[in-house]
Amino acid sequence: MKFGFDIDDTLINLREHAFTIYNKRLNKNVPSEVFHELKRVEIHEPFGLSDEEGNKMWKTSLEEIYYTDCPPFPNAVETLQELDKNGHEIYYITARPKDHGERTKEWMKERGFPVRDDHFFYGMQDHEKVQIIKELKLDYYFDDKAEVLDTLSQDSLNVYVRDQSYNRHLKYPRIQDWTELKEVLKRELE
Repeated sequence: MKFGFDIDDTLINLREHAFTIYNKRLNKNVPSEVFHELKRVEIHEPFGLSDEEGNKMWKTSLEEIYYTDCPPFPNAVETLQELDKNGHEIYYITARPKDHGERTKEWMKERGFPVRDDHFFYGMQDHEKVQIIKELKLDYYFDDKAEVLDTLSQDSLNVYVRDQSYNRHLKYPRIQDWTELKEVLKRELE
């Protein structure tokens, strides 16, 4: 089978990692409980930043956010390694900017994710991401963003949302911990 995965906030805990960095850079102590209640993808509001200031903060922090010790979600690496070991094809489809694509690929490999160079797509807008997903004819796709999932839901593709506070309104099957994927596949293959 062919599995597609978004990276940020699907396989790795990028926004919460960035939230910690914001606390440090802005010399604040906004509790993580605040992060877990956010209803938007953007994380700047609890720090008193406007949308413009938040956008600037994000852009000037990207190097640190992307390439420091951002943790994978629990069991993400192991789950994908098992899929790979069992002969499934794994594709990564991320909207990360082109100038971060190759470094991101290497960063993922260093963390133990099973990455094949020709199965790694980056540097696109959400609508282009959807097009790639459709062209790959995936069996399953996992993402955290409604903008992508809503566009794919009419296809025969099995779409799953990686649980986040800002996507709880979505009515898709939900993954909260990557160990759940084994059960999903077991149920669907019976």
